[in-house]
Amino acid sequence: MKRFTVLWSIVVAAMLVITMSFPAQGAKTIKIGVIGPMKFVQGIGHWNGAVMARDEINARGGLQVGDKKMLIELVQADSNEFVNVTDATNAMERLVTQDRVNFVVGGFRSEAVLAMQDIAMEHKVIFIGCGASHNELCTRVATDYKTYKYWFRMTPFNSSYLARTSFIHLAYVADIMKKTLNIPKIKVAVVAEKAMWADAFTKTAEVVVTQQGMQLAGTWRPSPVATDVSAELSAIQRSGAHIIFTVFSSSVGIPFARQAGELKIPAVQVGINVEAQKDSFMQATQGKGDYAFTSNTFCRGVESNENTKAFVEGYVKRFGETPTYTAGTYDAIFYALAPAIEKTGTLKPDKIVSFLEEYMYKTTNATIKYAKDPEGKPLHDITWGPGYATGIATQWQDGKMVGVWPYKWKVTPDSPEITYKGIVPYKIPPWVIKKYKKQ
Repeated sequence: MKRFTVLWSIVVAAMLVITMSFPAQGAKTIKIGVIGPMKFVQGIGHWNGAVMARDEINARGGLQVGDKKMLIELVQADSNEFVNVTDATNAMERLVTQDRVNFVVGGFRSEAVLAMQDIAMEHKVIFIGCGASHNELCTRVATDYKTYKYWFRMTPFNSSYLARTSFIHLAYVADIMKKTLNIPKIKVAVVAEKAMWADAFTKTAEVVVTQQGMQLAGTWRPSPVATDVSAELSAIQRSGAHIIFTVFSSSVGIPFARQAGELKIPAVQVGINVEAQKDSFMQATQGKGDYAFTSNTFCRGVESNENTKAFVEGYVKRFGETPTYTAGTYDAIFYALAPAIEKTGTLKPDKIVSFLEEYMYKTTNATIKYAKDPEGKPLHDITWGPGYATGIATQWQDGKMVGVWPYKWKVTPDSPEITYKGIVPYKIPPWVIKKYKKQ
């Protein structure tokens, strides 16, 4: 009897381990963790996009997984990653060990996402990134495929392509200023937040400015959460810069634009300012953020492809604001995971990984094709360029956010012009025109 009790205890323990390791297969719902800084706009975008995808899928009865229908269940995790990377790793640990989610979407700050990625990979949970841009997140897949194959990028494209696109924007605006204001040599001030994703970006910008025939006026690196950048702006004004090339993903984008507007610095802002992607930007800058230009993903009235309009209008109707790019959790769930689950008929991560690697599909703003490195190894990174992912650029004009790029964009002199539906011409701020038209 004693021997039977011991054997039975061993069997029960083994069954418990198996259940803990593979919770998904017997579940009634498909559990998707949504992780991000939920007290900030980036995390709110993560959650809102996922909620839209869940509700649309569940409204049609859920997903067909083999011979049964399963509904989507979301589990929210506040990473607090702006403040503490440890909080982010703890949040991911809870998702995969306590909540036992099948998949994870989200993540924003690269430093935190790299750490969260390790945890998800350890537990073989597919993690689709919808916010962090650092290249290493995907190069890890190529260098250690067995460990990192459960990671895929959704949005944005990687830091190298973000930089490349931003430099295209810089050249575009510089050309307009040269022709309109007769400025022979454009001076550029580079202003980038002190963050991992922006480090290489900044060094490259300093080189590209001169390669494009412009002059570097200087480089400034404020804190991502700085509330006063008057010292940097005063120095930029003294430098005589015509263009301020911004590299901001965090809240510093608000005081920078506001104080630049207050000072009426005769220089245009071009680059990345995630805060300027928000409908509340003009209110946050007290009306001083007009004419700020930023790389972007969504804008009311602009259609990157045939899926854009319905998504943007549906998001605005439901949440009262234009989606930021972190709402790409919608794409991760609706356009990537949902078809992968239904076409493979399983929740097993290895089968879904194999499917996604070969799957080319349209999202709300791009065509996704997962890239490989020069040696042909999978990167699970998205392909950049015309026909794939290009993003858009927006500018605040007279208090309204409008799309201004791609506008008659030609990748090469011989290639056709590209202009997305709803894109309008870029405008130079009137105080900049006034300053240089006199000279």
